[in-house]
Amino acid sequence: MNFYDKDIVSIRDLDRKQIEEILKVSEKMVPYAKGEKRAKVLEGKILGNLFFEPSTRTRLSFESAAHRLGVDVIDVSEMSMTAISKGETLADTIRMVDAYCDLIVLRHPHEGAARLAAKFSDNPVINAGDGAGSHPTQTLLDLFTIKRAKKRIDGLNIVIVGDLKYGRTVHSLVDALTLFGANLTFVAPETLQMPDDNIKHITEKGSKPKLTDRLEDAIPNADVLYVTRIQKERFPDPSEYNKVAGMYRIDNAMLREAKKDLVVLHPLPRIDEIAPEVDDTSHAKYFEQAFNGIPVRMALLYMILGGEGL
Repeated sequence: MNFYDKDIVSIRDLDRKQIEEILKVSEKMVPYAKGEKRAKVLEGKILGNLFFEPSTRTRLSFESAAHRLGVDVIDVSEMSMTAISKGETLADTIRMVDAYCDLIVLRHPHEGAARLAAKFSDNPVINAGDGAGSHPTQTLLDLFTIKRAKKRIDGLNIVIVGDLKYGRTVHSLVDALTLFGANLTFVAPETLQMPDDNIKHITEKGSKPKLTDRLEDAIPNADVLYVTRIQKERFPDPSEYNKVAGMYRIDNAMLREAKKDLVVLHPLPRIDEIAPEVDDTSHAKYFEQAFNGIPVRMALLYMILGGEGL
């Protein structure tokens, strides 16, 4: 399956077979991601990391993935460090960076920025998160983590809780989970429920999601509990954030009714949604999830930049 020179802007740009191929290559990348094997198969390639919004895991895992494959990285992590602060358009910035590298990874606060970047870049663009839009590589590593933990994705009962309105990770994730036939339950207050457009899209694809604001009712049948942070920075009105902050909190008491093999995931960073005591349980897979960003992003770089030899 040919991914050479392909943009990764939205998970909706990929079908199930393409996602499965990425997950397959990601599995092969695990020993390289851990440093147990070495593979400088992309030596001479240059990655342009453009992060115009705060990031820790995504930015660092892309850098780590690049270095593991022998790719050099040029990094811009603040708009103030670019000519955008002088009034340059994003389109012109992309054209400029495009001349300096072989692939652009872009995180931007405005939804649609990655699609625009792909339009103006001759080289491939990977969306590392655009506002409240989508985050396709996070979705791929989430799927990879679920499949490694549960050995399958089809038919799993997956409960997604928290900020489903502004959370770009879940917007991408539910699209992909629908492709795999997972059973979805959305837990959120009415003001933060999954947007109607997203529900309409997955319903048209055959999903029949359940909507509730009661987490305690959803946990007992869950195979995977995907927890998200209430994102204060996305709220246009701080008073609205204060009404829902801290509404859901996962602790050991909450998990007493859970299946023994329940997997708890979180895209991180967490604030107070998951109590530290959960870290020591067999349910906690969120730090493993964070590591999985490296093999998944290695797979994408390898496939898009034409790697050979593994």
